[in-house]
Amino acid sequence: MASFFRSLAAVVAGFIVASAIMMAVEWTNGHHLYPEVGAAAKGLTDREAIRQLFASIPVGALLVVVVGWALGSFAGSFTTARLAPGRGITQALILGAILVLAGIANNVGLPPPGWFWAVSIASLVAGTLTGGRLGARA
Repeated sequence: MASFFRSLAAVVAGFIVASAIMMAVEWTNGHHLYPEVGAAAKGLTDREAIRQLFASIPVGALLVVVVGWALGSFAGSFTTARLAPGRGITQALILGAILVLAGIANNVGLPPPGWFWAVSIASLVAGTLTGGRLGARA
């Protein structure tokens, strides 16, 4: 039973690490790299206005988000694998599944361009697999 709780704690810790990195990259993106996009997005709740904003966002701003998701999933999976009992790859994959589901939910809620769907989900999977494998070996 202690092993279960340690595994659960490892996944939660990995999720916190992944989320913190993703939020930090997105905050930096919207405040320092592309402040005009951050200012335009502030307070938007109307789905059509969000769709129009996404149509005008520079590709670079979206690529920064992809990089943040990849870094977050890598660091979160690495953390999970290191903290989990045994080799921890299973727990890292569980975290990866949670992150992919969150990425899908994000993409459904905010309608990004089609290419962003494929690239963002692939970056989450790649980050998870790489971080989980390296964390399990370390």
